[in-house]
Amino acid sequence: MALTKEVKTTLIKDYKKHEEDTGSPEIQIALLSERIRYLTEHFKVHKKDNHSRRGLLKIVGKRRRLLDYLKDNDVDRYKDIIGKLGIRK
Repeated sequence: MALTKEVKTTLIKDYKKHEEDTGSPEIQIALLSERIRYLTEHFKVHKKDNHSRRGLLKIVGKRRRLLDYLKDNDVDRYKDIIGKLGIRK
């Protein structure tokens, strides 16, 4: 299931850098993290859903690449986003 419009708008509102911001790395990381949380709960019920598990691994890899990009370009923004989302690293 995709994220609902309300969840997306609240995440964008919480992580945007300026008024027109909808695609900064922080917002993309927050949206991916929410999808990861949803899928991990899904797998607690549906243990044999290997097709969705592959999708989860792709999402985790994309989030990892975005975090690496942010870490290379602006360490303060990187530390801020992992602190807000509670991502261990």
